[in-house]
Amino acid sequence: MGAAGLTGAALAGTALAGAAFLGATPTPAAARPQGPGRGDDASGPVDTVLLGGRISTLDPRRPQVTALAVRGDRVVATGSDEEIRARVGRDTAVIELRGRRVVPGLNDSHTHLIREGLSYTHELSLAGVGSVSAALRLIRYQAEHTPPPQWVRVVGGFSRYQFAEQRLPTLSELNAAVPDTPVLLLHLYDRALLNRTALRVLGFDRNTPEPPGSQIERDASGDPTGMLIAKPNATLLYSTLARLPTLDPADRLVSTRHYLRHLNARGVTSVMDAGGGHQTFPDDYGVIGALHAAGQLTVRVNYHLFTQRPGEELADFRRMAELTAPGAGDGLLRVAGAGEMLAYSAADFEDFEQPRPELAPAMEEQLGAVLGFLRDRGWPFRLHATYDESITRFLSVIERVYGPDGPGVPFILDHAETIGDATLDRVARLGGAIAVQHRMAFQGEAFQQRYGARAARRTPPVARMLRAGVPVGLGTDATRVAGDNPWIALYWLATGRTVGGRRLYGGDNILEREAALRLMTQGSARLSGEEGDKGTLAPGRYADLAVLSEDFLSVADARIPAITSVLTMVGGRIVYAAREHRRLDPPSPPVRPAYSPLLTGANRP
Repeated sequence: MGAAGLTGAALAGTALAGAAFLGATPTPAAARPQGPGRGDDASGPVDTVLLGGRISTLDPRRPQVTALAVRGDRVVATGSDEEIRARVGRDTAVIELRGRRVVPGLNDSHTHLIREGLSYTHELSLAGVGSVSAALRLIRYQAEHTPPPQWVRVVGGFSRYQFAEQRLPTLSELNAAVPDTPVLLLHLYDRALLNRTALRVLGFDRNTPEPPGSQIERDASGDPTGMLIAKPNATLLYSTLARLPTLDPADRLVSTRHYLRHLNARGVTSVMDAGGGHQTFPDDYGVIGALHAAGQLTVRVNYHLFTQRPGEELADFRRMAELTAPGAGDGLLRVAGAGEMLAYSAADFEDFEQPRPELAPAMEEQLGAVLGFLRDRGWPFRLHATYDESITRFLSVIERVYGPDGPGVPFILDHAETIGDATLDRVARLGGAIAVQHRMAFQGEAFQQRYGARAARRTPPVARMLRAGVPVGLGTDATRVAGDNPWIALYWLATGRTVGGRRLYGGDNILEREAALRLMTQGSARLSGEEGDKGTLAPGRYADLAVLSEDFLSVADARIPAITSVLTMVGGRIVYAAREHRRLDPPSPPVRPAYSPLLTGANRP
């Protein structure tokens, strides 16, 4: 199916197309080509050459070159313009880089692409908005363009500390700005603000019960005010979001395509999807599978499977294991394993506005049961793990289930903001890896207020992780508890600053820019076991790359978050192009629905 998209009768087959990859036989690692030199390195014409750039290959043999050549989906040669021009044939596409910096495609090692794709085109973004007053103007503007019974929804991805006022809008301000259209404003997984209309539509009243660990703020009469607070359990926030109207199947396809394009515009070519609440397998994976089957998947996705039912986790994984297995799929869409939620009793959340939660005594038994099942089937796994106190208990369960030498299959601890030195060394001994994200860029001020500036200086201790020899990949944890802009993650790691501008770290926990870039390319590829395929622009690796709007290695610190790609390539195919390369930009489907913030102008693509 061509670029025109999935329309009409083709939509009837979405579920089947989406299921096509679910039961695929995993490709044994030994059967996949490995290592550099795998590409066609013989002389002769190639499909595409890029000339006249500053190309950071991250290949130690030729780390900086001006040109590269692509044949099929692989880089086949790197070198000088003169060397690569010799590979130009009659049908070779020649791309002049005009001195721009080129990097390997960015690889977000922990995000929630599949879930966000299903709703992207009807969500309003406050990313980069600098004040409460500007946020309220944007919400009001979108409300004026949103027909009944639709909502204005801001589903995380911003921080109160990015605003000049260093606070959220008040409920009075929100109700004054939008009195009639229902509005939900989710701030990370900390709290949600509902205007009066939203409260009425959802039926919140004085008799509405609160889930454990959550609060419905009430006035003196006992009526809900519109403030929903995670304390720190975010179940109330999840369940409220799930009650809002969803896009229809055709619009979900369009929405996901535009979200992929949004990521491509920032130079993202790969992700590891960590699953999510209310993201059921296989039902909610049909769209991403259908796009893959239609040749419209423009980001490589390795995805983990997330349990959905507290108390029924083992049954969930047994059911999913009957449908698929790690390795099912191909280099564009593949099952990676289980997680990030393995057992709900192991959820230590990530809300630094609230005290650290104490995990229930039943956690060890429940997590152990799931891990035992995964062990018997050789499944890799990842595990949400914020605090050192939780991680030490998780590792004890892992040692009990797998033995003192560790699982012997890839396992990832996600987040690890407060992991201690002794625990890090223990992770290294067990063969584990860590996926870090820029959550502190969005919550660093709150962490400092609760735990102090000294504790914040090593939260998370990325430099210490690397010294311990633990594999580390960088990501975002987008799109709710943090934004999806990978350049903010790189800015945070290279400067130690939050989106509000506060300096968190000293020099001992800040990385050089190239080292930070390696974590979002090579590091993430190592976490998915694909370092032989991507992460560098060495011959034999995938031709996944981004040509940058500004030079990440030299631009002023404050300009890093605004970096975009002017040309993004996945497997040798141009998936996004802008500015001087705009003529190469592939067509996109019309945005839907008609009230999308992408169409009203409230959101930038």
